[in-house]
Amino acid sequence: MEGPPVALFDSLKAAKPFFLLAGPNVIESEEHVLKMAKHIKGITTKLGIPLVFKSSFDKANRTSSKSFRGPGLEEGLKILEKVKATYDLPVVTDVHESHQCEAVGRVADIIQIPAFLCRQTDLLVAAAKTGKIINIKKGQFCAPSVMVNSTEKIRLAGNPNVMVCERGTMFGYNDLIVDPRNLEWLREANCPVVADITHALQQPAGRKLDGGGVASGGFRELIPCIARTSVAVGVDGIFMEVHDDPLKAPCDGPTQWPLRNLEELLEELIAIARVTKGKKPFKIDLTPFQE
Repeated sequence: MEGPPVALFDSLKAAKPFFLLAGPNVIESEEHVLKMAKHIKGITTKLGIPLVFKSSFDKANRTSSKSFRGPGLEEGLKILEKVKATYDLPVVTDVHESHQCEAVGRVADIIQIPAFLCRQTDLLVAAAKTGKIINIKKGQFCAPSVMVNSTEKIRLAGNPNVMVCERGTMFGYNDLIVDPRNLEWLREANCPVVADITHALQQPAGRKLDGGGVASGGFRELIPCIARTSVAVGVDGIFMEVHDDPLKAPCDGPTQWPLRNLEELLEELIAIARVTKGKKPFKIDLTPFQE
């Protein structure tokens, strides 16, 4: 799968039934990331699903200052480089500041723009100038039409390799809702559409901690529901965070999917993808019905 950005981008666009961006939320250690990459690749290779391995070097937007953030830029990129070399996998990771883009672009095949930052022009342009594929997550506060503008910023910076990702919309203070219509409307950005089936089920700052403070909760049990819906609608890619021990995950544990259940869920999604016609617009005939 590895190669120049254009070749990878073309292969992802052509992926049948869909491509997968998957891995643990954050880099916990080199040993853990390599273990996860090994097992996820084994499953996706068996099922014939193109995989881009995902993990973050720094979770800069944690709810609490006490939350685990990861190893940081330098060490995190070294670990992601080892994943690429060991398992011949492309990788995706996120950036939060413009100055990170150049270094990240030397390692990552896909640079991800966090949802909170999806309109930040300087960050989008800096990411675009790396020439790598850019995955923009739709802000929880944004209409899908905003992504037309965000992708335009990438293209105007000289990079046509862009995709957009639905990750839920704020529904009150501590909840998100997934509007399946967005998966259709995001196609107006004229690029691959990805469904984040795990973050979309967060309850931001919805979990009170012992001793005070809050953290994000979530509905792990509804991940299959959102996944089935997304594949039936005909998304191009699935984004999901996967962990071998979700109850002990240092970040976003409530919305990470168990590694032991990954193959079973993907098998079901492949079966749905084989029968859906969601990738093609339904031709509605409004001429008067005649007996």
